[in-house]
Amino acid sequence: MAAECSKSKCAILFAKIKESNNDVWPIVYSPNYNITFFGMEKLHPFDSTKWGNVFQYLQDSNMISKDTVVCPTEISKEQLLEFHTERYISSLNWSSKVAVITEVPPVACLPNFVVQRRLLSKLRLQTSGTIIAARLALLRQWSINLGGGFHHCSSDKGGGFCAYADISGALKTLKTEGLINSALIIDLDAHQGNGHQKDFKDTDWVHTLDVYNGSIYPGDYKAKEMRNLLAIELRSFTADEKYLDKVSKASSDETRWFLDWQGRERYPYSWYSVVGINLKQLKSLLTLF
Repeated sequence: MAAECSKSKCAILFAKIKESNNDVWPIVYSPNYNITFFGMEKLHPFDSTKWGNVFQYLQDSNMISKDTVVCPTEISKEQLLEFHTERYISSLNWSSKVAVITEVPPVACLPNFVVQRRLLSKLRLQTSGTIIAARLALLRQWSINLGGGFHHCSSDKGGGFCAYADISGALKTLKTEGLINSALIIDLDAHQGNGHQKDFKDTDWVHTLDVYNGSIYPGDYKAKEMRNLLAIELRSFTADEKYLDKVSKASSDETRWFLDWQGRERYPYSWYSVVGINLKQLKSLLTLF
């Protein structure tokens, strides 16, 4: 029943996107992505309003406006259960659990309905945004979700301010509905993308290139056992030139290998995900379209 419900909702949304005019870019964003709750968000180094800052930066550059982006709706519990365990989703009803995941201890002292409304609902909205962006990419050949990228969360465990496995959810949704047969994740965030690596550890159809600082969080050695993983571990203070050279070579080699493998395995429908690019890289990407 859950699968039928989500597929119906997604089909309606997909139809609306297809009917939209060409002035709407395949960029997904909502002002409700941004998280503020009594100043507690300042207790974590993670910028919980960065999504609004990114939007404002692009708007000030006359690249997008509120009328040219796709605004998502919040994902439902039934849809979340398609790529999360019931036990994990139920655990988020405890504020103490959410405090551990977000690494903001005072959250444990808040009533859970406040945590749901002021924090988790924002992350659920971004999770929906990633799934919508995945569909848009198939329709328009590219897309960007200004939020999401919660690469520390797997189907049964969150961490590092990542409460929902949006990357895994997007891939599993597209695969289940027969829209893709294979996928390549390029993860350029400073931290190891251990969540999606654990979710796809033993699968053949998902490949990952992960370039990260190996000396910082999360240091998940089990995640590195993923079957189709190319991990490039760097150290702190790696010079820009060296970093860019490694990223360029690794992404070129992995993409070429993935396309060759895809052809050999007769997987014609693929999806590519890039996680962790900065503002200047994002602006450069948008100038290509």
